[in-house]
Amino acid sequence: MSDMLKSARFGQLPSFLILLGVLLFAVACNEDEGTPQTNPTDNALSGLDLPETPYNYSDITLPHHFRVNAFPARYRFQFAAVESDNTPSDNPTTDAGATLGRVLFYEKMLSANSTIACASCHKQELGFSDNEVLSLGFEGGKTRRHSMGLANARFYDTGKFFWDERAGSLEEQVLMPFQDEVEMGLTLDDVVRIVSEQPYSSTLFTNAFGDDMITADRIAKALAQFIRSMVSFQAKYDLGRSQVASPLDDFPNFTEEENLGKELFYATNLVAPSCASCHMSEAFVAPLLAENGSTIATNNGLDAQSTDDQGVYESTLVNGHRGKFKVPSLRNIAVRPPYMHDGRFSSLEEVIDHYSTGIQNHPTLQPFLRDNTTNEPVRFNFTPEQKSALVAFLKTLTDEDFLTETKFSDPFR
Repeated sequence: MSDMLKSARFGQLPSFLILLGVLLFAVACNEDEGTPQTNPTDNALSGLDLPETPYNYSDITLPHHFRVNAFPARYRFQFAAVESDNTPSDNPTTDAGATLGRVLFYEKMLSANSTIACASCHKQELGFSDNEVLSLGFEGGKTRRHSMGLANARFYDTGKFFWDERAGSLEEQVLMPFQDEVEMGLTLDDVVRIVSEQPYSSTLFTNAFGDDMITADRIAKALAQFIRSMVSFQAKYDLGRSQVASPLDDFPNFTEEENLGKELFYATNLVAPSCASCHMSEAFVAPLLAENGSTIATNNGLDAQSTDDQGVYESTLVNGHRGKFKVPSLRNIAVRPPYMHDGRFSSLEEVIDHYSTGIQNHPTLQPFLRDNTTNEPVRFNFTPEQKSALVAFLKTLTDEDFLTETKFSDPFR
């Protein structure tokens, strides 16, 4: 067939057939030359549910009652929550840093058999605590103590972590579970290597720190930023608090029982200082003043003697610290059973019963819980009505938004 004839016949073909031929030719070329890749950043983060613009972790507007102490002068040890902020100057929370921390927090590759993440023992819907008495490690072994809730971890004046305060900072604490032989079973070298192998790491570390160098220090800083961003302040309590001038006023959105529970929680006319003496500020965290400058942990009379678990003493070797344990925030306490460092109480009712009639005469018992006249533990002897009211009040500290907020959730699809 002549070239002229070919040309004439080709020109008479329908346009869609011509287009099809061009596309097939392009596919053939690509098979020879290699298929063009999509944006490498998109590929690196393709397995993660992350927004194009990071969530806000760094510029959180805390409510007025977290920023200003509105307790009357007679509550002389009360303070605003922000006064107990343990964020170090060399690790301020950033949106990109906390985003990286969120991914690492949920990364199951960071255990010896890729089955356990930080989030396995700190579940969002449970206030980042665990419903197991003792959490399960990567091979099913049990941890020594119950997993503590992480809400408002930012507000702990000394910055020490774990029930026995053996970690001097949150940055130090977050690396320890990775290296625990029961929990995650790795070494720090393993952690750095595994993180380096993940496709998202180069992008997320560059976003957080300006380059993609991966170190244990940067891993710790990112995780600490994410955990410090877990501030809970949108509970029923906070809604009521925004409508009154003082935490001691009746809250208009509370039931009569809830207001009675709040009154008991803050009361100054009981046989001993109230619950607010150990759970202070409106973040309901530990006191500001460290005993002898070393600890703000306390002994709440769970036992008459310390046997298997010596508490803070194990970290400090100070005899006066035997049986003392860190005081966690009460935020979201109602969704965090079981309670105490060993998970011995399965309900809030059992906790209130302990303080009502069960406080034991341990040598290092919190002085507020000891009768100065008899040297015996106090007995609050709450009535059934008072017990019910205290439980009702504690339930007003549940922050449903915090328990479901996407920016704190699992980013792995």
